[in-house]
Amino acid sequence: MSFIGANFTVNALRPPRAKGALHLSSKVLGNGSAIDTLRTSGSTKALFPHGRALEAIMINTSGGLTGGDAFVADVKAGAGTEITLTTQAAERAYRSAQGAAMVETRLSAQEDATLFWLPQELIVFDGAGLNRRLTVDLAQTSHLLMVEQIVFGRTAMGERVGQISLDDRIEIRRGNSPIYLDRIFIDGNAEDQLSGSAVARDKRAVATVVSVHPNAETQLQTVRRMLPQTAGASLLAPDILVLRLLAKDGYLMRCALVPVLELLKGGALPRSWSL
Repeated sequence: MSFIGANFTVNALRPPRAKGALHLSSKVLGNGSAIDTLRTSGSTKALFPHGRALEAIMINTSGGLTGGDAFVADVKAGAGTEITLTTQAAERAYRSAQGAAMVETRLSAQEDATLFWLPQELIVFDGAGLNRRLTVDLAQTSHLLMVEQIVFGRTAMGERVGQISLDDRIEIRRGNSPIYLDRIFIDGNAEDQLSGSAVARDKRAVATVVSVHPNAETQLQTVRRMLPQTAGASLLAPDILVLRLLAKDGYLMRCALVPVLELLKGGALPRSWSL
């Protein structure tokens, strides 16, 4: 078949983009916490292991993040409840042919609520593009323990991470006033930027921990004794403990983090961390 005198514009087929959303809130039920509202859509799923505590395991069924993907999570811990949020496995940010993946997480804890944000690590691969934002709103009497881990490539497999675009932001507010702001921004050669003596000294894994709890001040010295030389902890306020850890790889980071997180949590981490 032939067409004469016609103009055709051929556009390259764009690969499908993953989108997902989670909306979850908790309420008091008897002597514990239970799901109040739950909605998921797209490539986001959630599992809830049986047990007395309310725990949500978030799953990205698309298998990773690449340019054009968009994920949103909105989780509210109701007054007097406790909720733990984690992920099934490490998240992966793959090479992005077009644009960046977008991930936005909004957490809130009402009066006397406890929120544990304990996702597993994010692995950033060569060529990845990712804009990620975590926002936490706390009531004056709520408690928070959060961790974020980023691993730049898998060193055990000889992976190198060159050109990437990563914009990772954390904002924690209490009573509408900011109590913690953080940003990791790399746009260019990741290995070159991480090699700086004032940056990461060639370490390929970084973790941030924030604990908002009345026991923070009394736990500080114990936490410091548990940390390797490539980590540090300090108080932003008597009830706000912040920890930053650098490690050669994700395995060493986890080895250092797990006992500290269990101390601050007052119990074991989600079972998915050991799978």
